[in-house]
Amino acid sequence: MTAPVFVVESLERAGGAEFVLDGSEGRHAVSVKRLRAGEDVVLTDGHGRWAEGVVKAAEGKDRLVVELGAVAEEAPERPRITVVQALPKGDRGELAVETMTETGVDAIVPWAAARCITQWKGERGAKALGKWRATAREAGKQSRRVRFPEVADAATTKQVAALLAAADFAAVLHEDRDYGSEALATADLPAEGEIVLVVGPEGGVSPEELALFEEAGAKAYRLGRTVLRTSTAGTAATALLLGRTGRWS
Repeated sequence: MTAPVFVVESLERAGGAEFVLDGSEGRHAVSVKRLRAGEDVVLTDGHGRWAEGVVKAAEGKDRLVVELGAVAEEAPERPRITVVQALPKGDRGELAVETMTETGVDAIVPWAAARCITQWKGERGAKALGKWRATAREAGKQSRRVRFPEVADAATTKQVAALLAAADFAAVLHEDRDYGSEALATADLPAEGEIVLVVGPEGGVSPEELALFEEAGAKAYRLGRTVLRTSTAGTAATALLLGRTGRWS
């Protein structure tokens, strides 16, 4: 099994030196994972910088002393994949973020679509966004990533349209017999640049939103014969794109 990943604020000047992992990450390593001397770990800042290490000692309940190797940096993946995720009900938003992170998405943009039942406003919205970001961090660690996906502030429909207009490939997942859509599995994808994919709410993307996104350069695409929930469609589409662009080769 690969070494567990722990997040640190910075790895500057840490390579080849003794490093103390403390705080919540140290507590998790010592009291939950129960790591001991001689076991391997990976420390990362979550932005691509990382280093392998060997545990020298576990002290108390929240202090892990690690002998670190050289610090390396993982280059950003290409093409970059951003999923605009309409706000699902309940905890399905965290589920979507978790599975998309484990799959390999690079950025997630929460979107308050017209047909979303859930709306992020004020303190409640800030709390929900914090949960999405915490979920991306934990899922990044669990899946042994060293570059975690960015979770942006919630976007309006106009802001989503601007993202689509700037993308090298823009797509809206939309299944409607009365609205022409192409198969994402056969779309012509770029080898570099930015792919932006929109996942609508359970009630679907509204005609007005579709028209605005089409004007921005985004076509409607479908995944297959079945209709996926909003909390799983982004993960399925990300997996398809990763395979087709060669990032999973």
